[in-house]
Amino acid sequence: MPQQVQAVIAPGKDEPVRVETIVIPDPGPGEAVVKIQACGVCHTDLHYKQGGINDEFPFLLGHEAAGVVETVGEGVTDVAPGDFVILNWRAVCGQCRACLRGRPWYCFDTHNAEQKMTLLDGTELSPALGIGAFAEKTLVASGQCTKVDPEVAPEVAGLLGCGVMAGIGAAINTGQVGRGDSVAVIGCGGVGDAAIAGARLAGAAKIIAVDIDDRKLETAKKMGATHTVNSRATDAVEEIRALTGGNGADVVIEAVGRPETYEQAFYARDLAGTVVLVGVPTPDMKLELPLLDVFGRGGSLKSSWYGDCLPSRDFPMLVDLHQQGRLDLAAFVTETIGIGDVEQAFARMHDGAVLRSVVVF
Repeated sequence: MPQQVQAVIAPGKDEPVRVETIVIPDPGPGEAVVKIQACGVCHTDLHYKQGGINDEFPFLLGHEAAGVVETVGEGVTDVAPGDFVILNWRAVCGQCRACLRGRPWYCFDTHNAEQKMTLLDGTELSPALGIGAFAEKTLVASGQCTKVDPEVAPEVAGLLGCGVMAGIGAAINTGQVGRGDSVAVIGCGGVGDAAIAGARLAGAAKIIAVDIDDRKLETAKKMGATHTVNSRATDAVEEIRALTGGNGADVVIEAVGRPETYEQAFYARDLAGTVVLVGVPTPDMKLELPLLDVFGRGGSLKSSWYGDCLPSRDFPMLVDLHQQGRLDLAAFVTETIGIGDVEQAFARMHDGAVLRSVVVF
């Protein structure tokens, strides 16, 4: 039978979020109902609330989550009731041209649950990134459930569902940071700090953190930055070059999503170096660069969507690294909060006071 649970709804553009009762249908073919244990408060949820993604209000917010599979629908064989899972928003199809070419992290036909969750009056909800996990339970496609070791804490595991995976993947998967490389990360929020952690995992010799907030730069040091640059006080490009023998970094990761910082990343890389854009721009932003500079500098300009991750491969691996003490995922959790505290968490996020607030159920 359909279930009624408590969840966080964004009713309209820039309106405060509120906790309401929603209806979760029984899972249909290929679907699963997951009992949520923890869900991180991500900037993407704030973008949904502000109308920066689309205008399909009301939204059921939350997507950076971990929990336990409660029930599954017909034909589901990859997960079963009782499995501890991290939710992902890239449930690959296995059949599109990207998947068939052996590049499933680029899947062009990812899927979500077919059925809709609703308010009590029947109003259909738009789940954030096809998940909607600021809720006691949610309905997803079974492919959005990635099994991991149940011994890992849910508030830590869930962060791999979005921001931490995006940053680590930007360094390791997209940027292909290697041993001895120099890396600069512009923007030291949750994604940027994850990119720093990923660069350290990959064996980078020099990791330069760039931000305008000294608090964030201090945190970046704890994540593995070897050098910091406050770009409010000094020219970031010149500082990065000075720290890399005048050449620029081998890999520069832009984790802000603004034309100004992308231009810094472009000119702060070494000749034939790599720029990775993982920060999310808004639709109105434009980038202008001299085409001759794009041609003359060579190298690669890449975008990283979800860290070019394959959840079935990357989530269990990163959980293992955390449990071995090689990746401190707990360092990303600034605070744990209740379901009614999300609006306040957005305010703290905007002020730069937290790395991650995590709703615990």
